[in-house]
Amino acid sequence: MTRTTLRFMLLQIRNADDPMRQQEVDCFAQALCCDPLQLEPWDLLYDCPVWSAVRRCDAVFIGGSGHYSVVSDTPWMEGALELLRQIHSESKPTFASCWGFQAMARALGGHVVHDLSRAEIGTHTLQVTAEGLRDPLFSCRAPTFRAQMGHEDLVDRLPDGAVLLASSPLVENQAYRLADKPIWCTQFHPELRRAALLERVIEYPKYIEKIAGMPAEQFETMLEDAPEIESLLQDFVQLVLE
Repeated sequence: MTRTTLRFMLLQIRNADDPMRQQEVDCFAQALCCDPLQLEPWDLLYDCPVWSAVRRCDAVFIGGSGHYSVVSDTPWMEGALELLRQIHSESKPTFASCWGFQAMARALGGHVVHDLSRAEIGTHTLQVTAEGLRDPLFSCRAPTFRAQMGHEDLVDRLPDGAVLLASSPLVENQAYRLADKPIWCTQFHPELRRAALLERVIEYPKYIEKIAGMPAEQFETMLEDAPEIESLLQDFVQLVLE
């Protein structure tokens, strides 16, 4: 199996008219160094994929959300959580970021809260934990690294069987893997580079002032590149599939 023959599913949580819907696909394709046609987007707002479709793909990726919180109980949420439980049960290779990080935790019995006092947006510094230094995916990262963020919800209790891999000064649970499963989850966005994060938050400008407390022009000057994390998704694919 070669990188160009791999097929991926991208689970999205975005309205049909969200201009970031295609941008998210393009960002994952860039981070994976693959053709966008290798990614099959599936929007959980409208339907969950049948399991045969999930089985046909080599790995599942779960992205963020512009408008929807994991702590809400909207009609589509239980179906989405049940899909994540099946992904876990079947040990499907999966990488979940941001909303996906929170949703996987909630699906498996962890606790997610909405907490503006610990919200993060922009480029933040994270620390690899002692377990992370032994993890096959995170052990090749620098002990301290930067990553792109954008969240108001956070996981304040990990599910049973989760191994904490990275923390930030404000939020302890920033990355985890599920023990004995090819599943990794990050609160941060390894699929986003600086320019893509800026493009996304400008599309949702209320988050800049709400979380960062500054106008977009000032926020832009605070963003940094995070090259040390840009290979994370490619490393995940190499680890679990190649």
